[in-house]
Amino acid sequence: MYDEVPAVQDARRAEIVGSWVCTDRTEVTLLPDGKAVISLLDGQEFDFDDRWRLSGTGEWELTNERAGWNDGQHVRLTLTARTSSAARTPDPAERLDPSIGQEPAPETYTWTFELQRDDKKQLMLYFFFGDPDSRSTYVLERKQP
Repeated sequence: MYDEVPAVQDARRAEIVGSWVCTDRTEVTLLPDGKAVISLLDGQEFDFDDRWRLSGTGEWELTNERAGWNDGQHVRLTLTARTSSAARTPDPAERLDPSIGQEPAPETYTWTFELQRDDKKQLMLYFFFGDPDSRSTYVLERKQP
């Protein structure tokens, strides 16, 4: 039903440590001691539809546990201390129903990032947003110096 994504089995913590960025000023910094600094990270899967974006601090781990949607390793990121939240600006084509209330931003939250290697064998972190069956991906790429 879906394209196969090769499972990453060989990721090392050293490859994960550092700053990762995405659109609209999203930045996640994963520190060597397992701590994390999160800035404007959207919710995954159906939580993305609520348009909240979280900032704060937390913890991360590289895990081999069965998690997420794909086989292989995953990065689990948990926001433990929210410092702020924001609302993502709707896309111009997005039709919002004002009669449906948006869920408020949570105080804590856990993301499960899938891992994939690009054609240069560089690691990418991503999760699915919206309906997971749509396979829309929210990709974090390593921040360039």
